[in-house]
Amino acid sequence: MSGIEEMERIDVDRVRSYPPRTSEFTQPFWEALAAGRLQTTRCAACGALSFPPKPVCPHCWHGEVRWTPLQPLGRLYSWTRVHAGPEMFAAELPYEVGIVDLDAGLRLALRLVAVPGREFAPDMPVRLVVLRFRDGPLLAAMLR
Repeated sequence: MSGIEEMERIDVDRVRSYPPRTSEFTQPFWEALAAGRLQTTRCAACGALSFPPKPVCPHCWHGEVRWTPLQPLGRLYSWTRVHAGPEMFAAELPYEVGIVDLDAGLRLALRLVAVPGREFAPDMPVRLVVLRFRDGPLLAAMLR
C-alpha cells in the first residue's frame, strides 16, 4: 500500500450513538478502518469502485470484487449543521454532516469534525479521519 496516506485516529470516550451493521463480508473494511486505513471494493471486471463496500459490482453486476486501498483525501461538496436530530443523537447536538467527493471519484456522506476557528464551505479540501469510539470506529472528515 505504498503511497496511501494513513488516517488520523481521534479518540471519542463514549459508544457510537448508532453503531453500523457489520457482516463477515464488511469485516475487512472495519478492521482496516480501525487501523487507520481506508479501503473499499473494486470490480474485477469493469474496475469501478463502490462505497460502501459491496460483494457484487453495482455498476455491471459482476460477482468478483477486490479490496483496494484509497487515499483519504477529497473536497467538501456540501454540508449542514444539525441542531434538532433524532433522540439517539441528542447528546451530540449540534453536529455537522457533509457530502465529500473523494479524489478517488467516490461521493460519501459522513460526519464532519469541526476545527475551532474555521467554518465549512463547499469545495474546501478535507481529509478523512477515524473516530475511535469505545465500541468501534466510524469514518468522518475534517478540513485539511
